[in-house]
Amino acid sequence: MSESHTPPSGSARLNTGVAHNARVWNYWIGGKDNYEVDQQVGEHVAGMFPIIRDIARADRDFLGRAVSFLAGERGVRQFLDIGTGLPTADNTHEIAQRIAPDSRIVYVDNDPIVLVHARTLLTGTQDGVTAYIDADVHDPDAILERAAGTLDFTEPVAVMMLGILNFVLDTAKARDIAHRVMAAVPSGSYLVLTHPTFDDALGGAGQIPAMKFWNENATPPITARSGADIAEFFDGLELLEPGMVSCGQWRAAPGAAVLVPQYGAVAVKP
Repeated sequence: MSESHTPPSGSARLNTGVAHNARVWNYWIGGKDNYEVDQQVGEHVAGMFPIIRDIARADRDFLGRAVSFLAGERGVRQFLDIGTGLPTADNTHEIAQRIAPDSRIVYVDNDPIVLVHARTLLTGTQDGVTAYIDADVHDPDAILERAAGTLDFTEPVAVMMLGILNFVLDTAKARDIAHRVMAAVPSGSYLVLTHPTFDDALGGAGQIPAMKFWNENATPPITARSGADIAEFFDGLELLEPGMVSCGQWRAAPGAAVLVPQYGAVAVKP
């Protein structure tokens, strides 16, 4: 296992005795901000479901392609990134502000380690704005209220929800969260979303026992969903080409596409 850095502490919410998603995900993509317990759980899950590292990398690469597309081709200058995860190379603000230095980005997460890292590392350009708010995806109204201090909700916003609604176990609640956030942003805004699936077409059946082990040994609990359930998050929106596909295939360069059991899509609000 790789050597880990000691993540910053100081929050009552920080529990270093139980594996946590942000740190395990960091481990899977080769990061150093994780504890031994995160490495142990990460290795066990990878043993049960070896493609998990490919999923982690594909999800991260999808983020890069989606932000580049929206900032470059669609002219989006505002991003609301819900479920930030630990900062790594090419975060949302870095990609967007390379293309448009005046881009405004609000990161949202409720993990104490993410909070410390984000405030230290997620600094943007002089012309743009990069902000971080400590809030929970289960409380979209609080997210929107606080994000309005940085973002102009009369102008289009790209709402990033990558690998976050899978931690909202009730599907109706997850659907309501997506719909409430998109109801608050104007026409011309976008929903960028990834979500794990157990659909056989994407090779997702192996996720079920791995997620069962995760839910017994780590936090927060997670669920996969069918493509039909995930598609409902985009109700009222127009999916952009190529639609809802494996995130490793979404607008991937020729020869670089990978099939992973994680749907990805970008949709625009009419």
